[in-house]
Parts: sequence; structure tokens; C-alpha cells
Amino acid sequence: MMRQIILSAALVWHLGVTACALAQDKAASAAQGDGAAAASAPAVKKLTIEVIGGETNSAVENASVYLKYVEEKKLRKDKKYALNVKTNRDGTAHIPDPPLGKVLIQVVADGWKTYGQYYVLNDSGTVIKIHLDRPTKWY
Repeated sequence: MMRQIILSAALVWHLGVTACALAQDKAASAAQGDGAAAASAPAVKKLTIEVIGGETNSAVENASVYLKYVEEKKLRKDKKYALNVKTNRDGTAHIPDPPLGKVLIQVVADGWKTYGQYYVLNDSGTVIKIHLDRPTKWY
């Protein structure tokens, strides 16, 4: 009688361990499947801002581009965010995974007028072109 109890307990334990191992294998294969799907999916979308200036429409290098937005909360105060990037030699700045909705884009560069305007971003893969002017001469 004692032998049957021990054998049945061992059988139940073995079935439990086998079920756990199968569940882990399924989870691992599902994770690998999701990883493969993520690898074939397009990379993180980015917002591209092209900054040109003057009458010759030349690229503005090393300009500070600020992207400011508000994340609205239902129960707490709204949270304000600001991202800062610089333009490269081509006058472009890339913002990875930008927020969707209303954003303020400001551009500050030495020797150029400061620019600021609100935009509504519906697609995160958009390109925004900004034209800067020279400041007026003070005599």
C-alpha cells in the first residue's frame, strides 16, 4: 500500500515537471517567433527635421532643435517633456520614436532668427522642412 502511494506521488510529480517544461518550451518558441517578426518589421520610425536658411537655402549645421510636448494624464497633472537634438552637416536632425499629437518645434542657431511653431504629428515617419532667416541689421 505504501509503495503504491509513493509510486503514484512520483508519477504525479513527473507529470507536473513535464507539463512545466512543455509550457516553457512553448513560451520560448513564441518569444523567438515574436523576435523574428520584430526583426522583419520596419525599424523604429523617426521624425526627420530638415533645417535650411538664407536666400541660398543652405543647410544649417549644428542648430539646436527642441521638440516639446505634453503627455496628458487623467488623474494627475499633465507631464511636460522636451527633447533636444542637433542638426548634422546636411542640416537634418532625427528624433527617434516621436510622440504623436500636438508638438512644439523650436530651432535655435547662431546667426539665425529663432524659429518656433506648433505641429500636429499623425505619422511618426514624416519629414518637416524648416527655413530660417537672418536677423535684421541694427544700425
